[in-house]
Amino acid sequence: MINLTRRAMGASTLALLAGCATGAEEVVTAAPARAPAAIGAWGVDLSARDLNVKAGDDFFRHANGTWLANTQIPADRTRWGTFDMLREKSDNDQRVIIEEVALAGGAPGSNQQKIADFYNAFLNQEAIDAAGLAPVQAELARINALRTHEEAVRLIGDPAISVSSPIAMYVGLDDRNPNRYITNMSHSGLGLPEREYYRRTDGEFPNIRTAYVAHIERVLTLAGQSNAGAKARSILALETQIAERHWPIADRRDRERTYNLKTRAEIRALAPTFPWDAAFDASGLGGVQEVVIAELSAIGPLAQLFMRTPVSTWRSYLAYHLIRNNAAVLPKNIDDEVFDFFGRTLNGQPQQRERWKRAVQATNGALGEAVGQIYVQRHFPPEAKAQMTELVENLRRAYGERIDAVSWMSAETKVAAREKLATFRPKIGYPDRWRDYSAFEVRAGDAYGNAKRFQVFDWNHDLERLSRPTDKDEWFMTPQTVNAYYNPTFNEIVFPAAILQPPFFDPNADPAVNYGAIGGVIGHEMGHGFDDQGAKSDAQGVLRDWWNPSDVAAFTQVTDRLVAQYDAFTPLEGIHVNGRLTLGENIGDNGGLQVSYHAYNLSRNGAAAPVLDGLSGDQRFFLGWAQAWRALIRDAALRNQVLTDPHSPSLYRCNGTVRNMDSWYAAFNVQESDALYLAPADRVTIW
Repeated sequence: MINLTRRAMGASTLALLAGCATGAEEVVTAAPARAPAAIGAWGVDLSARDLNVKAGDDFFRHANGTWLANTQIPADRTRWGTFDMLREKSDNDQRVIIEEVALAGGAPGSNQQKIADFYNAFLNQEAIDAAGLAPVQAELARINALRTHEEAVRLIGDPAISVSSPIAMYVGLDDRNPNRYITNMSHSGLGLPEREYYRRTDGEFPNIRTAYVAHIERVLTLAGQSNAGAKARSILALETQIAERHWPIADRRDRERTYNLKTRAEIRALAPTFPWDAAFDASGLGGVQEVVIAELSAIGPLAQLFMRTPVSTWRSYLAYHLIRNNAAVLPKNIDDEVFDFFGRTLNGQPQQRERWKRAVQATNGALGEAVGQIYVQRHFPPEAKAQMTELVENLRRAYGERIDAVSWMSAETKVAAREKLATFRPKIGYPDRWRDYSAFEVRAGDAYGNAKRFQVFDWNHDLERLSRPTDKDEWFMTPQTVNAYYNPTFNEIVFPAAILQPPFFDPNADPAVNYGAIGGVIGHEMGHGFDDQGAKSDAQGVLRDWWNPSDVAAFTQVTDRLVAQYDAFTPLEGIHVNGRLTLGENIGDNGGLQVSYHAYNLSRNGAAAPVLDGLSGDQRFFLGWAQAWRALIRDAALRNQVLTDPHSPSLYRCNGTVRNMDSWYAAFNVQESDALYLAPADRVTIW
């Protein structure tokens, strides 16, 4: 009953921005000559502002209010903002590449042939509809034939079948030994986004559960299952019991609590009646003797629940999740039903995305680096990489100076922190070596089979890792991804090509805007190396205690104040930001923007910044930050984000960060009577 999950190998969460420091007054009024910026005259769309909103009352709307008022979220999106627009651009850029390849084809076995056949097969809804349920019937028959719990465990462990279960296994990096891969185990098995969707009785949660049961019934009916209503109710009851055994989501961030190295014998002892050996053997992990368990106290109870639950209930559960997980490559009536609940009901998205967009996404998921290799040739000039490298080094210098200046950290820990900073490894744009897809068979006209074969290919790729040292040149995002990440186990900061575009990075924009935008991103990712979880790994990426205990206590005292600030934010009635869940990202934003502001001042070498369109360099810096976080989001999607995502909503990533920076108060003349005002003693400065 252990399903196989591929995860970003040890990579902590993605994302952006930070700020603070002091600088010379701006007195120059003429801008230096340069090529036109992509946005506005120098990198910020000034028409997006709402000057009727004081910066000190709501900086997010001051900078973006007119845009927010005049913009609608596209019907096929749950949110629309800077990231989404760049992702749309990336999708369109990829579409051109993929459709050119799809039209031209390629030699059998080549990446071009695989891209063409995968994309064309996924895109051909008529052929998928004509095939009906035939592609999935063999798996449904296997599920229907299950008679014992061990048989169910063996089926779930088979990488060729895409189902869910209460316990997941995957191959990842060993947080205490960065030179090896290791098998990981964690709790899983929910259809709704997170355990609170099963537990809460307020607001929309009861209605969501009612709609979920009706949705499961319709899916099972479309899949030809009898007694679909009773089975749907039994699935919700089972998932509710699974949810009761899940950890609170904020607890799952704790890297020490979720690192529990256990032997096979110790795992057997967690639930002696559970067929653990069958689970390992079925997934190709029969020889594995050590496993890192994440939510240790949950695994035994979940295994016991599995054995107590009738096999007939597991048959219903597995059949539903098989259909749901493969809906995109099954007939349209099934695909539409799955979207209707997970898109429309759960996230408020009115329309399904066009088939070509989903085909691009699916192709990217299976053959991302094959597409990415062409993408960077067309869309990432070498000079962009050189300029980003310079920015990273400027941020590294600024971070070092900030570490030296903090009052709460001891000298001995500062030495170790400086060592970690010096060993940060930046990866910019794209990998030096591309993934080999030669073992992945893609067949023309076989959308379901291609998806299934990719699962097996990807799992076998992970199994192979267990027999060799870690590959520190590997990327865990494709170049065409609009995002960034910090990986604590490799102590690396990674910036894919697709995020290195306006409004984040524009070589022709005002430097203040670039430092406020991409500088904030760089500072944010560096900040993950020193957040409440990333700081638990040393310069070599080893999870261990390397801080002086008094420094840990001082750091916790500061970050607890940040937790309290974000806990107070209420984006929807009855829905509060979870300051503990979002702490790592909020630290990244807080420290990252502080450091980027410091780097911006250093970059001027004592020269004053020009005044452009009546705006100082400091004002343009903060407007660059606010523009990067410009976004609208549907209420249902916002609820989902707050309950499941370690990133705070965009509004608070903007406002919650700047209100802790003295330089923002000075730049916009923020007064004590303004809504965002914090007394100097209440402002949180971490780095």
